[in-house]
Amino acid sequence: MRHSAVLAIRAFLMTLAVSASASAATPDSASGSTPLTPERAFDSPALAGPAARGVALSPDGKWVTWLKAEAANQYKLDLWAAPVAPAPNEDASPRLLISGAKVEPDGQAMSEAEKSRRERQRVAALSGVVSYDWDKQSKRLLIPAGGELYLAEAASGAVRKLATGGPGAVDAQLSPKGGFVSYVRDQNLHVLPLAEGGAERALTTDGKGPVSYGVAEFIAQEEMGRFTGAWWSPTEDAIAYARVDETPVPIVERLEIGAAGSTITPQRYPRAGDPNVLVDVFVRRLDPGAAPVKVDLGPERDIYLARVDWSADGKDLYVQRQNRAQTRLDLLRVDPVTGAAKVILTEAREPWVNLNDDFHPLKDGSFLWGSERSGAHHLYLHARDGALVRAVTTGPVPFAGGGGAGLRAPGVVGVDEAKGLVYVMASAETPIERQLYVVSYRQPVQPKAITSGHGWWTAVMGASAKAFIGYYSDPATPPQAALYDVSGKRLRWIEQNALTAGHPFAPYAARYPAPEFGTLTSADGQDLHYVLLKPVGFDPAHRYPAIVEVYGGPHVQTVARAWRGVTEKLYLEAGYALFQLDNRGSANRDARFETAISRRLGSVEVDDQVAGLTWLKAQPFIDPARIGVTGWSYGGYMTLRMLTDPRTGLKAGAAGAPPTDWRQYDTHYTERYMGLPKEEAAAYDASAVIPRLPHLSGRLLLLQGMADDNVQIDNSFAVMADLQSRSVAFDLMLFPGQRHGVQGEARQLQLWRTWQAFFDRELGGGR
Repeated sequence: MRHSAVLAIRAFLMTLAVSASASAATPDSASGSTPLTPERAFDSPALAGPAARGVALSPDGKWVTWLKAEAANQYKLDLWAAPVAPAPNEDASPRLLISGAKVEPDGQAMSEAEKSRRERQRVAALSGVVSYDWDKQSKRLLIPAGGELYLAEAASGAVRKLATGGPGAVDAQLSPKGGFVSYVRDQNLHVLPLAEGGAERALTTDGKGPVSYGVAEFIAQEEMGRFTGAWWSPTEDAIAYARVDETPVPIVERLEIGAAGSTITPQRYPRAGDPNVLVDVFVRRLDPGAAPVKVDLGPERDIYLARVDWSADGKDLYVQRQNRAQTRLDLLRVDPVTGAAKVILTEAREPWVNLNDDFHPLKDGSFLWGSERSGAHHLYLHARDGALVRAVTTGPVPFAGGGGAGLRAPGVVGVDEAKGLVYVMASAETPIERQLYVVSYRQPVQPKAITSGHGWWTAVMGASAKAFIGYYSDPATPPQAALYDVSGKRLRWIEQNALTAGHPFAPYAARYPAPEFGTLTSADGQDLHYVLLKPVGFDPAHRYPAIVEVYGGPHVQTVARAWRGVTEKLYLEAGYALFQLDNRGSANRDARFETAISRRLGSVEVDDQVAGLTWLKAQPFIDPARIGVTGWSYGGYMTLRMLTDPRTGLKAGAAGAPPTDWRQYDTHYTERYMGLPKEEAAAYDASAVIPRLPHLSGRLLLLQGMADDNVQIDNSFAVMADLQSRSVAFDLMLFPGQRHGVQGEARQLQLWRTWQAFFDRELGGGR
């Protein structure tokens, strides 16, 4: 149930909101602005404006590249480029480098492997240039699209398709020096020399059936934030790769129902307590005749392969190995010539150890390491042998990025080894804002903020650590992207996205009151952050219905001083107040806050949401008898838990793709929070939804994709069967062919209208 940053959650939740009239928009004389209709909200261009995605600096720092949606299709991405410091008389304006329609035309067939990979990365709705990779010489870019691989010349934009031996290539990677591209096709790892006349070479040949090479298995992608199973050495003469054997994993026959018919798909899906895949790691030199070297991962086979990295000089391979209980994380230093491994660092902690991406090897053999050993996530410097040198950051609050992906999101964005500086994202002042900081890893000094403003920053830094790309937004500022030097001085805009007269959102901007942020207190005395959005034309003497939008699950944050998804405004257009609260277990907090949910899913989260409901009902402008709740995925689970809690008194709830019995969900996610079912049977029983359904307080709308390979439809079938067996009426909307998210503007608009009809009927409308 990994959600890549908050945007993925909002992508689901944006399809679950209330709409205004479907009639054509006309100016509202009272506000002097135009009412937002759902038709416009789900049309192109995107109302958030021309936001840049995937911004990167070329390794030589001369070019900045980014992905930009087509004006007529916000889901089709093109690749753009601009010089960082143009020469005299050089055109500095951005230029289209690669058209998405050129490399991935509408309707192009896509392999199941690529579909699944994009689903795991939460980019299934996108097409065109979805990702790209610079070579280290800053001359060429690799573009995987539609199962084919393309190589683009940075200077000219000329594109050629690589001869990969057939379509279906996934996880394509340029080697560090740009001499090769690696990829997986037909479950085997291949390399292709990029010199003219180079022939494809299969590094493995026995991948078939349950065995694959060079891939990240389902669990690694969905729950661990690892999307590759191949790692090039920095010297480009060797590649490490994973061998994944799914033989032990039970086959779940998943019913996929689509518009053209139904199929039974046998899916290797490890439910809580089931066996996981068997993973091995090999190192293969590219010398002709070289044999693969197996890495010694230890005698225990029931492990997770968490992360793999090379040292800066390529002489060591680092492997992070996590035990099944997720209470121990070992860092192994591996000799890539022999495969011999030594544990040089161990994190051991109850109830679980979070994974993170803050491991950074340095040229002198030492490394930076992210750890929660103090009770909050911080950075540490370790010697090559694993010995602790010093704490780089300290304090009672975490010093790293916001959470996500069931792990601690990366804080380190760049390292200047010449000066001994590390650049890190952190929410040091408040969890609902984020800034870029710089701190010495050699000297004990306090981190210094480089960015400013009461909003949310994300940064990407080039290898030279001389500049960074900064993304910024706040509730009044749509997402912006610019290039900055390391002092924080803006060098050039990439996408200013100013909310001026020509901006897509400009006609609507004046209508909405500013979000109101605040804190409540949990039962154990911790701060709970919330945001309240009031309806258009708010009248404090009027009593409004309200919608509680909830995710509630572990390691996800929804309350932040960032640009609010424009589709949320449809709640407000229809006269509803909107309320969100980050309960215990959510991201970007310390270990005490996050681990309060251990062995208690569906309990403390609901307690905190009840505290939020109690506060909301006490507001004089809220009608306490007309409150509904909605959420998707874990938010769907929370919707059902809240609707069946006697303290809430909710009138209605819309639950999308809800897990209903944690025994049916996957191993790494579920067991982290709940343990093994055979050892924690009482906890699993207490967290289940079906036994609580007789206590349903309000009308239920159940929504589900009929090809969901993550939260499988059996979860919703169980809800349907129970309610039908007791003659309880409910509403249902199923989506043929859709997986865990509902894709496409037309379907999202239809879902929105379904949601509107349901809540307007059950809550009496917002006006």
